[in-house]
Amino acid sequence: MTDPAGAGPRFPLWQISRLRMATDGHGVTALVGSYGCPLNCKYCINPDSHGSGGNYRLVTPEELLELVKIDDLYYLATGGGIMFGGGEPLLHAAFIAAFRRIAPKEWNFYAETSLCVPETMLAAAAGSIDHFYVDVKDTDASIFERYTGVNVASSVLRNLSALLKLTGPDRVTVRLPLIPGFNTPEDVARSKALLSGSGVVNFDCFRYRT
Repeated sequence: MTDPAGAGPRFPLWQISRLRMATDGHGVTALVGSYGCPLNCKYCINPDSHGSGGNYRLVTPEELLELVKIDDLYYLATGGGIMFGGGEPLLHAAFIAAFRRIAPKEWNFYAETSLCVPETMLAAAAGSIDHFYVDVKDTDASIFERYTGVNVASSVLRNLSALLKLTGPDRVTVRLPLIPGFNTPEDVARSKALLSGSGVVNFDCFRYRT
């Protein structure tokens, strides 16, 4: 998202959740939530982060830095930093790259993403993010569409393959949820086997609470 005046990328900031631990990478992090998502997941944990008439504000990289640097000491002491979430943060890869350039070099950058973005955004994101948490949902196209409301499972898997080539497997964790009413433990195991064969080495398998 670009500023109408041509001042550079701006970020649709939905929320900042400070002083998070053990949920968003290493150490103490701030979750920076973007507004807007191409998916319509049935059990979305952030339903207010997308849809029409949302509550968000556009910020510049400098404005975001002012908001999150209050916890700089905690990031430095624990090896933490910033987690970009959503919505879908990689839709704003150019902003994240611009923010990374002005943020302290010691901060770690993370992103939680569905990878439901144009492939052209992956390179910018790969150069800015230290570790990606990719929420694949399920590799079966029909399960994916029933749960998310869109038929893009194949493009997500192509983007995951492209991201692994850009970053290497150590910088990517794939999240495979057991989604009651949509997939089974056998489906999760099938997805894990398929993605392991594609080069994924880090998995986070868990059950959704509905």
